[in-house]
Amino acid sequence: MLKRAFQIFFIFLGGTLGFLFIPSLFAKMGIETFEGIFMYVIGIFLGAAILFLLTALFIDILVGWVRLGEEFLLTIPVSDFLFGTIGMILGLIVSTLLSQAVTTIPVVNFIVPIFLAIFLGYFGFSIGFKKREEFMAIFSLSKLRDKAPKKELTPRYEHKILDTSVIIDGRIADICKTGFIDGILVIPSFVLEELQHIADSSDSLKRNRGRRGLDILNKIQKELDIGVVIYEGDFEEVQEVDSKLIKLAKVLEGKVVTNDFNLNKVCELQGVPVLNINDLSNAVKPVVLPGEELKVQVIKDGKEHNQGIAYLDDGTMIVVEGGREFIGHNIDVAVTSVLQTSAGRMIFAKPKLLEKAL
Repeated sequence: MLKRAFQIFFIFLGGTLGFLFIPSLFAKMGIETFEGIFMYVIGIFLGAAILFLLTALFIDILVGWVRLGEEFLLTIPVSDFLFGTIGMILGLIVSTLLSQAVTTIPVVNFIVPIFLAIFLGYFGFSIGFKKREEFMAIFSLSKLRDKAPKKELTPRYEHKILDTSVIIDGRIADICKTGFIDGILVIPSFVLEELQHIADSSDSLKRNRGRRGLDILNKIQKELDIGVVIYEGDFEEVQEVDSKLIKLAKVLEGKVVTNDFNLNKVCELQGVPVLNINDLSNAVKPVVLPGEELKVQVIKDGKEHNQGIAYLDDGTMIVVEGGREFIGHNIDVAVTSVLQTSAGRMIFAKPKLLEKAL
């Protein structure tokens, strides 16, 4: 069908060219066998036949190119094609404006407009196609600002971008409820996809974690008085979800909210502001100083020789030197040192019974 359409097009084109040029060509050659309207009829048929025969040599190649272009256009997303087309149109408009500057220069006024149209058209399509995520982010940013309360437009970082781990963790809902997180929560679509894959996992533990994350999101959207926006864009050239989060944070000038220790470090290396839920949890834990006394229950042995492990009510681990023999008992311990890291807080202590014996 496509080949037949090209053949008909070239026949009409050849006939038009024959009608316009062949009669005058015959006149210059001194051929006066046909006169009047017959000359134009002969020109139409002769031009159509000539162009049809000439194009028959490469029409299959032309059809192949068109089909390859069609297959390429069918594989790319509509948004990519749309932004590429907009970029090409803007490039052609710029080339038209620049071509007006050389209209009075002979020869150049014919070559330069063609060059500008090809170069700027391609350049505009390439920019629109490759920078589509940044353009979509700009539109998303304006949408986020429209949904933000007016008094919250002044802070520089007002968009809090949630990663998968902090959603599954669930504490973000309680933090938002207390009002310690303001601005707008941004949930990227690629994080939702990852969360859905986890919820559909064949592993029961992963499946429960994924479903818990989806329940947390529903709770935040329906029960809490805080702006929540789903970011529909995706950075297809980036494979890792963590890298996409970092790039989105740079585009939106927002902060990444996570409890992933490795993502926290990568954000710090790339200069992206990050809110670590574990850091917040550690910050609000009761302060324990060396020399203080605690009553704990030793529940298991530690990694080192003769160590025992106990926990505070908030989950802080206590390493009891010489506490292995007290496993299963409640004992009084004296704090010797406290180790604070982004991964958590660790307390080292000794049983008071040993201190008295010494």
